[in-house]
Amino acid sequence: MKKIIQFFKDSYAELRKVIWPTKETVLASTKVVIVSTVIVALFLGLVDFLLVRGIDLFF
Repeated sequence: MKKIIQFFKDSYAELRKVIWPTKETVLASTKVVIVSTVIVALFLGLVDFLLVRGIDLFF
């Protein structure tokens, strides 16, 4: 039981050392991820469309 209590004490102490990001940083990072995801999705959608059209030409 002492090990479990010590684990939680140590975990709490480590969490106090963490430098949490600001709201602005989180929002900026989120925007980058969303824009990147949309760009990749559009690219893959275009590639898929072209491949399907190409296969349809053969059959």
